[in-house]
Amino acid sequence: MNLTVLAASGRTGMALTRQALWRGHTVTAIARDPERIALPDSPNLRKVAGDVNDAASIVAAVDGDGVVLSALGTDRAGTLLAGARAVVAAGPRRVIWLGAYGTGRSAGVAGEGAGMLAAVLGERLADKVEADDTVLAAGGTVFHAGMLADGPVSPGRRTVGLAAAPVFDLGAQVSRETVAAAMLDEAETPAFPGAVALPLPE
Repeated sequence: MNLTVLAASGRTGMALTRQALWRGHTVTAIARDPERIALPDSPNLRKVAGDVNDAASIVAAVDGDGVVLSALGTDRAGTLLAGARAVVAAGPRRVIWLGAYGTGRSAGVAGEGAGMLAAVLGERLADKVEADDTVLAAGGTVFHAGMLADGPVSPGRRTVGLAAAPVFDLGAQVSRETVAAAMLDEAETPAFPGAVALPLPE
């Protein structure tokens, strides 16, 4: 498949890019500074410059017949929504977006942890929710991950919908590699189009 990874220079973005190459896909890796994508050159890897605040740069990089996987994260309100709008405007076949468990559509099933997370996020919460809703309205899949950690892919990993979501445990963690594997599974075999999915370590 032709895959585009947004925010490919971050830890989750590099996990997505690395695993996608292992699986035999062709990857366009987008970052504001492509030199920060710390992966070796490969015939199946194209590193390009793109900034979600410059929608034209995203549109130019996205293959309309491919799938976009976003690992975009930010401390600045407005950036996620700008990214979601830019990706949707590019018109890929599908969008798979990384969000946060306990926000937006998963807040109601997350339990008390959702309120604590909302307090931490402050004005950034609305940005996350609007970005998620933009992707979902376009038929994309939004992965609501818990607290991210380093480490390998969990051998017992699974992906569930909101109906099977556990209560949000602020002390629980899921590795970025596990999240990346779940997102790539969804790219290859869609199971949650237009819906929120949760990547769980076991």
